[in-house]
Amino acid sequence: MQQYVETEGKTTEEALEHALEKLDVSREQVSVKVIHEATKGILGLGTKLAKIRATVKGDISPTPESVLHDLLTHMGVEAEIETRSIDDNVHLIVSADTPGLLIGRHGQTLNAIEYLVNCILNKSSLVKKRVFVDTEGYRERRETLLVDLANRTAAKVKESNLEVVLNPMTPQDRRIVHLALQSDNGVATYSRGEGMLRCVVVTPHENHDP
Repeated sequence: MQQYVETEGKTTEEALEHALEKLDVSREQVSVKVIHEATKGILGLGTKLAKIRATVKGDISPTPESVLHDLLTHMGVEAEIETRSIDDNVHLIVSADTPGLLIGRHGQTLNAIEYLVNCILNKSSLVKKRVFVDTEGYRERRETLLVDLANRTAAKVKESNLEVVLNPMTPQDRRIVHLALQSDNGVATYSRGEGMLRCVVVTPHENHDP
């Protein structure tokens, strides 16, 4: 049985009804946490649905928030954690006084935290969805920087007709570069190297072996 679910509705009661239907339990069998109340915008703009988390009583399995909270506590970091559901995935947004400590060099610490959270939750078989961890909008800023780097590198490769080897990157960063250039018919990308030295190579399209 699924242990918890997050649902939305025009009211908290409607959100709860959706939760009970998904969990297939009665109201007495769940504990409810209101993530945020419904709000009405001006002229229909800014309207926000109510969102709740319903957890089956007696369940002692960890939640994404509790796992992340425990990890941050062990790191000596005091933080607030906001949960968002985007494309059926769980996004944990961390607000702390030391975001740089959480991010680390090129996001390596943040990636490690995210990896540990997913490993712990997958082991408990509680969360089947991917959990993403972010702070201070770092993920979006990093993606913008990498897409810009990819496009500038592609322009350089097409002008010189010579391949360019980028600095070693994490798997997440390499994926962003590959996706940024996959529709560029003038260049191709591939990864080479091992472990922490693995990097993206941008090469003229005709030079790339399929």
